[in-house]
Amino acid sequence: MKANRFCLYFGLLALVFSTALSPTVGQERVAPVISNDRAVRKAVRTQKYMAVAAHPLAAAAGSDILRRGGSAVDAAIAIQMVLGLVEPQYSGIGGGAFLTYYDAKRKQVRTYDGRETAPAAARPDRFLNAGGKPLQFYDAVVGGKSVGVPGVVRMLEMVHKAHGKLPWRELFQPAIQLAQQGFPISPLLYDRLSKEKYLPSLEPARSYFYQADGTPKPVGTILVNRPYAEVLSRIANSGADAFYQGEIARDIANTVQKATVAGDLTTDDLATYQAKERSPVCGVYRVYKVCSMGPPSSGGLTVLQILGMLENFQLSTLKPESSQAAHLFAEAGRLAFADRGLYMADADFVPVPVNELIDPEYLNNRAKLINPQRALTDAEPGELRSSQKLVWGQDNAIEFPSTSHTTIVDRNGNSVSMTTSIEDTFGSRLMVRGFLLNNQLTDFSFSPTTPDGKAIANRVEARKRPRSSMAPTMVFDRQGKLVMAVGSAGGARIINYVAQALIAVLDWNLDSQQAVSLPHYGNRDGATELEANTNLVNLQQSLEAIGHSVQIVEQISGSHAIVRTEKGLVGGADPRREGIAAGE
Repeated sequence: MKANRFCLYFGLLALVFSTALSPTVGQERVAPVISNDRAVRKAVRTQKYMAVAAHPLAAAAGSDILRRGGSAVDAAIAIQMVLGLVEPQYSGIGGGAFLTYYDAKRKQVRTYDGRETAPAAARPDRFLNAGGKPLQFYDAVVGGKSVGVPGVVRMLEMVHKAHGKLPWRELFQPAIQLAQQGFPISPLLYDRLSKEKYLPSLEPARSYFYQADGTPKPVGTILVNRPYAEVLSRIANSGADAFYQGEIARDIANTVQKATVAGDLTTDDLATYQAKERSPVCGVYRVYKVCSMGPPSSGGLTVLQILGMLENFQLSTLKPESSQAAHLFAEAGRLAFADRGLYMADADFVPVPVNELIDPEYLNNRAKLINPQRALTDAEPGELRSSQKLVWGQDNAIEFPSTSHTTIVDRNGNSVSMTTSIEDTFGSRLMVRGFLLNNQLTDFSFSPTTPDGKAIANRVEARKRPRSSMAPTMVFDRQGKLVMAVGSAGGARIINYVAQALIAVLDWNLDSQQAVSLPHYGNRDGATELEANTNLVNLQQSLEAIGHSVQIVEQISGSHAIVRTEKGLVGGADPRREGIAAGE
């Protein structure tokens, strides 16, 4: 039965490719299969340009924009609009994103923040119950209380003005056409709908995704989303203001305020939202310069911390799936996440000691805590010169493994690494005009203070951005030329996924597909996690013998990477999801 669903889906997908997208997207330009067999999937190699995205229709839309001479940013916009339609469970215009951009001519890295913000009415006790205790996670997620002001549309408009080539309105046409003509429900979307507890009871999402008996519409069912097409048409013709002002903004605010668990987002919150250009965070790893997104994301900083500590070990002499590699990687992650929990939040609200956290001397000292033969029993945040450890309390905010990542290189060598999200699978479960609203506010700490009264840096505050783990990352050689662009989905595990992919390419000389296909291990200042249903489960006994507490967990990452070589571009799409690399 499962095989029949896949065959039906691929047949319908081929039909959509032939009717709704450019006929020039051919066998060589688009990897034509989606396979969960990691041994079968091979890297895609192109000469001119490439887009790697989490759904074949999204990757094809991005590739077609690049074929027409569009920039990497143009392709990112087209991809995001399609993802919001065909992979609505993970991202969309009701959410936020971070984008890292490389200007090949200027050899310059720029980073853009489209993260959601808390409404002006938000207060630190937002996620506490009447007794002053933190709410259960899903009691906070489902409904309006978790919805932040969406940022992705405003951010994409900002980067298009700076780096776009094709007209703004043209970039929405692939998604508009697909929304009007319909697209087939994919196996992954069906799987998420089958496991979803809350969406089947909430209109209008119920009628759109489910049958009358409450079961999901089958794989291959053609979904038409005219309300979404109408919203995109308005944004295409009138810019981001069409989303943040007027009828669409009123509908968003009304949906949030009238939810069973009501929120307080207003039309003024939407009208005053600002995307921001931020300074990238960069560090050196081996002979490479690595740059990523800084605060309010913790992703880039924590990835750089992991790399900085592992700089002290000869990883190239270890096998990627060895117990020693897993041990060292987990220990570096444990220490980095301890720092993350204490020091990292929205730098517009709290002083984040960026330079101190990635200072080579500091990281060398942290690395000395790693014993190659024994796991740490406890990881404390490091001591910084700024002594902020005395001010802030440790945070253990939850991030669930959803989100989507896109990696692009255009024909001029410019690159985009963009991670985009509505946070949990299906976000807040609130649907308005054909798109889902985020639940990103649950990325804040539910408790504003620790039991001993210390304020938590990532506490809820009005107009503040919740801390993120998204890490859209790029690697450069000594001449400042792009070597690699990578990022991942996966909640707080994003940090480990990205760091592991970087090490796989830079230390172990794997190609981009091999890198994103590697079984996952890591530590988030807790148990050491090994990916279920992989060879890594055989490491459990040896890791426990040296002091690790081990958990075997499913890890549906969604990492996408492009590596530039002398022969062209090499793309890899995570086999755990449905993405492909497309290009020419």
